[in-house]
Amino acid sequence: MHKLLLALLSLSLVGCIDSKEEILEEKNQGLVYCAEANPVSFNPQVTTTGSTIDIIANQLYDRLISIDPVTAEFKSELATDWKISKDGKSVTFTLRKGVKFHTTAYFTPTREFNADDVIFTFSRLFDVYNPYHFVGDANYPYFQSVGIDQLIRKIVRVSDHQVRFELFNAESSFLANMATDFAVVLSKEYAMALKANNQENLFDQYPVGTGPYIYKEYRRDHLVRFYKNADYWKHEVALEQLVYDITPNGTTRIAKILTKECDVTAHPSSAQLSILAQRDDINVERETNLNIGYWAFNSERPPFDNLKVRQALVHAIDIEKIMQAVYYGNGLRARSILPPTSWAFEPQKNMPIFDPQLAKKLLTEAGYEKGFDMSIWAMPVSRIYNPNARKMAELMQSDLRKIGVNVNIVEYEWNTFIQRIGEHRHDSVLLGWAADTPDPDNFFSPLLSCTATFSGKNPANWCNPEFDLLLTKALDTTDLNLRKQYYDAAQSMIIEQLPLYPIAHGMRFQASSADVEGITLGPFGAISLANARKK
Repeated sequence: MHKLLLALLSLSLVGCIDSKEEILEEKNQGLVYCAEANPVSFNPQVTTTGSTIDIIANQLYDRLISIDPVTAEFKSELATDWKISKDGKSVTFTLRKGVKFHTTAYFTPTREFNADDVIFTFSRLFDVYNPYHFVGDANYPYFQSVGIDQLIRKIVRVSDHQVRFELFNAESSFLANMATDFAVVLSKEYAMALKANNQENLFDQYPVGTGPYIYKEYRRDHLVRFYKNADYWKHEVALEQLVYDITPNGTTRIAKILTKECDVTAHPSSAQLSILAQRDDINVERETNLNIGYWAFNSERPPFDNLKVRQALVHAIDIEKIMQAVYYGNGLRARSILPPTSWAFEPQKNMPIFDPQLAKKLLTEAGYEKGFDMSIWAMPVSRIYNPNARKMAELMQSDLRKIGVNVNIVEYEWNTFIQRIGEHRHDSVLLGWAADTPDPDNFFSPLLSCTATFSGKNPANWCNPEFDLLLTKALDTTDLNLRKQYYDAAQSMIIEQLPLYPIAHGMRFQASSADVEGITLGPFGAISLANARKK
């Protein structure tokens, strides 16, 4: 496949190439990235699936602001400046001039980016009169889980290049949420052109953004192809084409990079790193990442609605064995839902320990002395927070059998898996979360808030008003010490109630050919290939 892709990507050469410049230009005709799953959508507003966000967010789109991965300070992107009112209920963004939307085979813009695009993009989340609000069943999982759709009162057009967000109340994480990979800016002109032809359903599948690459084609289970955006406002893009080779199997991805069918591969497992380390023609990058791998229980479904059952199940699991067999020493055992690098991290003193006898006792007290049957849903893809969910499920299956619990392991294709988890069809599931910002709320609200339950993105199906109140209080203040007190209480409540069991924080790995440069892994957020090039 790689030879075919290179043939498509390469220019025909006549005679000999003598200069280094010509050689470099030829190399930069394209890059092939081995991705682990098909994209769910081409609009980050409508999905939180990490594999999809990695493909689309930073390649096709830009945000108003971003967060510096080193300093954690806000940086200007499509907004050059922003001002917060004294009461914190108003944020005014000054917009960058001269930014062009993509010209594609299906859309040619007639104007540059302006305030209308910002208003259209974000009013879609909450305004029932926005013609695209109900397209896709009005499902905006990230924004709904953190309550942005309920926070924005209105968006005011101050001028062509200035907009003001008016909020119902001040919230300390508003700017952080506006800097996530989900908060991309879309083209209103493109949306209205589709509406004029009654084709609104195409909006989230045929993208138009302002990012470094332009959508060309998508062939399910095969590839996604982007072309260089020659009008990218930030800098010159080196690659003429960027191709995502859809390869769900991790071993196959490694084989493809070894045989040069791929230039970069996502999430090589810890077990494969020793093979890659022996190659001079392959570089492996490693980065500490804000993430958590967990085991979530469908807390509305018996017997998992019984706290003693949940406690029994986690006490039956040998986590040290999982750390050795799944993470191979490249993960950190969780002491809270938050990773230790978070400023709000508080190690939990009452983390469940491996104690099969206690597990049996708790099952008996819960009325399940003879055990029961259950399912563990295991992700079919490798992710930062869980490099091998199948193996983890098998280890758990063995441990639980010893206390009389019979486990059926369930797997589906990744997009189907995520959809059915959102419908709460599971008993329990091995999943995880990689943070989009360093704000602690990014671990709590998207995973365990009541609004996340209603939007189908709370895998524990757990809604606790007391827990939500802690999150609300933490967001209502900018006092870091006070926020930390609320987040300490939230961390403790998770371990006391066990809607999910934090297992481990994984390291993020990426393997690439030695001639690839310009791809830097960050501690949070999706991968950007805007600066990727061949040496």
